[in-house]
Amino acid sequence: MARTYREAGVDLAEAARAVERITRAASSTLTPAVLGGVGGFGGLFRFDPTSHADPILVSSTDGVGTKLKVAVALERHGTIGVDLVNACVNDIVVSGADPLFFLDYLAIGDLRADVVEEIVGGVAAGCAAAGIPLIGGETAQMPDLYRGADYDLAGFIVGVVGREQLIDGSRARASDAVIGLLSSGLHTNGYSLARRILPEESWRGPMPDNGRTIGEALLEPHRSYLDEARILRRTLREADADVHALAHITGGGWEGNVPRTLPSGLGVEIETGSWPIPRIFSLIQSRGDIADEEMVRTFNVGIGLTAIVPAEHADAAVAAVGDAYRIGHVVAVPEGEPRVRFV
Repeated sequence: MARTYREAGVDLAEAARAVERITRAASSTLTPAVLGGVGGFGGLFRFDPTSHADPILVSSTDGVGTKLKVAVALERHGTIGVDLVNACVNDIVVSGADPLFFLDYLAIGDLRADVVEEIVGGVAAGCAAAGIPLIGGETAQMPDLYRGADYDLAGFIVGVVGREQLIDGSRARASDAVIGLLSSGLHTNGYSLARRILPEESWRGPMPDNGRTIGEALLEPHRSYLDEARILRRTLREADADVHALAHITGGGWEGNVPRTLPSGLGVEIETGSWPIPRIFSLIQSRGDIADEEMVRTFNVGIGLTAIVPAEHADAAVAAVGDAYRIGHVVAVPEGEPRVRFV
């Protein structure tokens, strides 16, 4: 019978070492807007209401899904935190928001301070790249729920946008152009299927097209579109226009995300083959004999963010971003019909 917390599987001494390393990583991201540093029961952030006209706070929470299984198996945790931050950043970017601060939650079975440091170091790196502080979080040892090295990771972000700058899709019109911004790979979605088609014993094998391993391709970090969204808006505003809608292609693929950003009665027609698709997707499709319809329902297939813009400004927007493609246009869709069509 366990008579101490350590005998029950919770190592408080190792947890204290982990907290020390977490505090060091988080402190590197702090800005003057953060009050009291890291370590309090709540993170304190001094919000400047004059930074945006008629400010609206935009928040989101997300996780990394079963991509964590790849990180655990390969013992490579350094970019999982980057995945987490960028997934959350992109979820508020589609509203036109500027991120303000971030918090994380780590639940783990066998807590090791060095692994926690690696995970949270990635979170801090993602926050630094977005220019925001990691103001707090929670690390929980739960050996009866997470076995061995398994863990789960969640993130929470708050941003702000002025009401006049809010992107809500209401200005989208039929004939608007659809621009696609390239993804870096699977991002953080579709791994439950991908891991069954590309099992763990294949992860140390090479990708067909280069020297990377399959595991490295699966762990490619989720890309942030914060800078690209800002470039798009700045370019269009110089032409007295703006982005009409943005969609983050995450869980649910194309059909599950693009329609969320469009008014009722509108959908998109996407030109198949109008952008380069990372090799990891064709590998998954060929080895799993997956239909095209299932691929776009599960994966981003190479486009991580779509932007709806006035057709007459599409070419200028594509040129400004650099790795974007004009991939389709907005169409009227009768009620009950699919709102994303590939042609």
